[in-house]
Amino acid sequence: MGRINDIDLSKWRESDVWTDSLWIINERDKSGKHDGFYHGNFVPQVPRQLIKKYTKKDDVVLDLFLGSGTTAFEAETLKRNFIGVDIVPEMVAYTKEKLDDHKDYFYEVIEGDSSSKDIKEKVQALLEANNKSTAQLVILHPPYANIIKFSNNKNDLSNATCLSDFIKMFSKVLKNASELLENGRYLAIVIGDIYKNSEWVPLGFYCMNAAQKQGFKLKSIVVKNMSGNRGKRNQEGIWKYRSLANDYYVFKHEYILIFKKG
Repeated sequence: MGRINDIDLSKWRESDVWTDSLWIINERDKSGKHDGFYHGNFVPQVPRQLIKKYTKKDDVVLDLFLGSGTTAFEAETLKRNFIGVDIVPEMVAYTKEKLDDHKDYFYEVIEGDSSSKDIKEKVQALLEANNKSTAQLVILHPPYANIIKFSNNKNDLSNATCLSDFIKMFSKVLKNASELLENGRYLAIVIGDIYKNSEWVPLGFYCMNAAQKQGFKLKSIVVKNMSGNRGKRNQEGIWKYRSLANDYYVFKHEYILIFKKG
């Protein structure tokens, strides 16, 4: 198997690709087309680092939870082909409007349920229409269970009624991702844990286990700090007091789980 990225190893000391498993990002990048208006988005630095490390020119990045287009805009900036899917039509329309036409790279965004056979077939058709057979990197940033409701669609993972239903639905997405990903290439899941009914629920580890059950091999667990979280913004003092008065710690991290297919 050949190189999976375009990093110039003769200049490795100058590389801006992060290699540690702890990512401290103090502020989200708001440059270019990025806009932090959407509650479910994640910081652009995450897909940027993943795309630089795990893809090269002419590769395809697939995002099955498109959201407000964070990964799409990074793929565009880095000149990678891109396919994105989201179940919320407004987000698909928003991203599609902001992407530019390029003759050297293709960008496709479609509406639908990423766990469905129909969407898998549509993505496959888009790949074939662009003379590709598979994607080389899949990035998944799913809802953190039902903490935030993104739509009224019953197939939206944020409407899962319980943890087991969420994992069942997410596992279907993972199955599609596996079938659309080139053997020997990479899947990244960006996910955090949740706190429910006075109990810490390790959602990230449940998702990790679901990916392993689909045959993905775990390569790395990156821990990323959560700085300026919208739900806790300007309320650090309140959350510190609550933690001191109770038996739990305040969420300050999430995971970037890196898997290899095959």
